[in-house]
Amino acid sequence: MTTPVCTSASKAAAPVPSYTPYTSFSSYVRARGPVLLRTARSLTSNPSDAEDLLQTALTKTYVAWERIEDHRALDGYVRRALVNTRTSQWRKRKVDEFACDELPEPETVPATDPAEQQVLHDAMWRAVMKLPDRQRAMVVLRYYEDLSEAQTAEVLGVSIGTVKSAVSRALGKLREDPGLSPVR
Repeated sequence: MTTPVCTSASKAAAPVPSYTPYTSFSSYVRARGPVLLRTARSLTSNPSDAEDLLQTALTKTYVAWERIEDHRALDGYVRRALVNTRTSQWRKRKVDEFACDELPEPETVPATDPAEQQVLHDAMWRAVMKLPDRQRAMVVLRYYEDLSEAQTAEVLGVSIGTVKSAVSRALGKLREDPGLSPVR
């Protein structure tokens, strides 16, 4: 009986040549990568963009690796690729800032004092607590719990029209509340 032979396993076991033409490229990148990254960072303002720029320049260098005759001048070649790539990116970039006579920033609104906000909150709750129970429940569900009129009607077991009229009367009472007059 013969045992089956796996052809892919025998191919995988075949010795791989230890030197490929690009082995020297890998060792060059390992040795000079940090220095070249510093050069790329000096060309861009963002570290991530600098890494992308270096990757692009190294890709161009890899493609031309066999054509480069003097490998002692590789740093100059890669730096030139960095500058040329960055220049191309700069030329292609979309200009989204325009000079104008007026600043587009909105006027800054002064921040409200937290103490004043708390006073307003307390005054509002005192006024809501003066409402009849049914109106208070409807106002709380509608405006504090942010339920719709239909949801409020369903929770309280009344019609939507009842919710509308009761909330309208409650808001009228709140507008007339003397405790809220300093707020107006």
